[in-house]
Amino acid sequence: MSEKVIIEKKSAVMPTYNRFPIALTKGKGSYVWDDNEKKYLDYTAGIATCNLGHVPDVVKTATEEQLNNLWHCSNLYTIPAQEALAEKLVKNSSGDQVFFCNSGAEANEAAIKIARRYAQQVNKTARYEVVTFNQSFHGRTLATLSATGQEKIQTGFQPLMPGFRYLPYNDIEALEDLIHPETCAVMLELVQGEGGVIPAEPDWVEKVVRLCQENDVLVMVDEIQTGMGRTGTLFAYQQFDFEPDVISVAKGLGSGFPIGALIARNNVAKAFDPGSHGSTFGGNPLATTAGLATIKEMTETDVLEKAIEQIAYLWTKLEDLNTKYDQILDIRGRGFLIGIEISGKAIEYVTKARESHQLLLLVAGEKVIRILPPLSTTREEIDQAVGVLDQLFAEIN
Repeated sequence: MSEKVIIEKKSAVMPTYNRFPIALTKGKGSYVWDDNEKKYLDYTAGIATCNLGHVPDVVKTATEEQLNNLWHCSNLYTIPAQEALAEKLVKNSSGDQVFFCNSGAEANEAAIKIARRYAQQVNKTARYEVVTFNQSFHGRTLATLSATGQEKIQTGFQPLMPGFRYLPYNDIEALEDLIHPETCAVMLELVQGEGGVIPAEPDWVEKVVRLCQENDVLVMVDEIQTGMGRTGTLFAYQQFDFEPDVISVAKGLGSGFPIGALIARNNVAKAFDPGSHGSTFGGNPLATTAGLATIKEMTETDVLEKAIEQIAYLWTKLEDLNTKYDQILDIRGRGFLIGIEISGKAIEYVTKARESHQLLLLVAGEKVIRILPPLSTTREEIDQAVGVLDQLFAEIN
């Protein structure tokens, strides 16, 4: 009898992701289940997207009602949920007006466009340059990967879009070269998530902002990963002593529904007049309904107050591990955006956590384990996750 040959079917999906070998089919709160009904504690939150946990009831109820009414109508008409969500974002930020899109990359793309248009159409200058920082991450479109200060993200896409310059992050001396005659804006993350979970130093941020204000250069904060309660406040910049001109938001805004937003002060927002920018799906009724339910839950209930308590508890437990294990080199971040730098390879820990302990974690570079719990996580779930980390550090040395 001839040997049976099994040929694995090739996926029709382009291989742009290094996927973990599980298929998730259900989620609720801090947990997800795969197609074999195996349960995992999800401390990735969809990469800082499901900040209220998976399938939060308030968002589910609102979107189910909207599904029965209207899905899409285009931005040629007033969309009530979009208007209401914009008002909520403005009320709870330094901005005055909002442009809606579908993702974080689109929000940052809009930020780059509005910065250039503000400089050229409103201020009547020839400025065009946006300064970003080494190890930053601002998206995968051609403009946003050009804004990203990581060569590995840009490889194979040259020539990059001109008009970007990168400086060292948290380097006060390097700020002497921050402002050039052509500089119109500075874009920064207050925690570099993809770049290794590096929090910004307050003194450095203060000098960046001061130099921008003195030179009529816009301060644009990328809150894609840090926003919507991830760091303990609705936006990370609210833990610093300044108010940005432009804020980009996405991920946690829709609790998993694709939505992005650009929030800007009035003087900047007027650079976008009819026909200057747009989006077919941006701000559609379903996505903005999800966003409205999400931000109401975060601003009108005690979700953030409870999250702050759990954040403090998790950091205390992690510091205990830090004193216990030599392979832990650093624990850093803000709120529930946490990186554990280790002496070994982070992917080994993440793989074993998933395969042997049903705990989902992420990496942020070769040597950083990234932890992103939902804001709704409990003390019991934190104990479960830290217990797994304790075992991993004991086993992998």
